[in-house]
Amino acid sequence: MEKRHTLIHNAAEHRYEFRLDDSARAWIEYEPRPEGLALTHTIVPPRFEGQGIAAGLTAAVLRTLRDEGIRIIPRCSYIIRYIERHPEWQEMVAATPHAGQSGQEQAGTGWDRQE
Repeated sequence: MEKRHTLIHNAAEHRYEFRLDDSARAWIEYEPRPEGLALTHTIVPPRFEGQGIAAGLTAAVLRTLRDEGIRIIPRCSYIIRYIERHPEWQEMVAATPHAGQSGQEQAGTGWDRQE
C-alpha cells in the first residue's frame, strides 16, 4: 500500500514539504516571481530515495498551485523532467524571459540530495 503524505506549505522557508517521519522531510523550494512561483530545488533525503516521494511531492505541489491559480517557472531539473513526462502540467508553466533556454540552462543543478 502506498503511503500518503500531507503537503505542508512552509511559507517562512519558501517551500512545500512532506514530513516523512519524526525527523525527516522532503521539500520543493520556491522563489516568488511576478509571473508565478519559480520552483528551484527538490530535496529528498537519501534514505527515502527510490520510493516515489519526489514524484508524489511534485504532483501534490502542482495540484495545489493549479487549484490556487498560480503559474510556475520550473528551475529545478527534476521538475522540468517531471513536466516533460507529464505534459498535462505544461499549461501551468508561465511564459518568462528565459523561455527560449533549454530546461537544463534554466534549472542549473536543481536536483539535490540532502546529506
